[in-house]
Amino acid sequence: MVNIDLYHKSVFLDTAPLIYFIEGNSQYQEKLNQLFDLNDKGHFVFITSSITLLEVLVKPLKDGQIKLAEKYIDILTNARGIEMLEVTNALAIKAAELRAKYNLRTPDAIQLATAIEYNADYFLTNDLRLKSVVEVNSIVLSEL
Repeated sequence: MVNIDLYHKSVFLDTAPLIYFIEGNSQYQEKLNQLFDLNDKGHFVFITSSITLLEVLVKPLKDGQIKLAEKYIDILTNARGIEMLEVTNALAIKAAELRAKYNLRTPDAIQLATAIEYNADYFLTNDLRLKSVVEVNSIVLSEL
């Protein structure tokens, strides 16, 4: 387990942890509930990119789960403790550099570029492969 200090920090929220939290079907549910509770209380801020919104909407839309899709949209666009950032040209360039250096998939490169460019203290993911990126401090859910 990793001991992390979240007070007044920014945590980049990758797609999988958000899905696990919202849909509640994860072995990490208790940890995620505690984490989102701290976020709700203003202890730290989540940042994420519009790629997260794209990724979380695909399955609910494909399955006709409109209410779930609307819940994701509401959370990512209106939650007090979550700041969603747009993909800019500068982020695209940084993502390309990361893709070239680490052979990442495009969505992962954009997520990581956003975290790096906006100086996230942590990158919360459940993808162990992303821990190889040394430019950001990645934490997988099993480490919480």
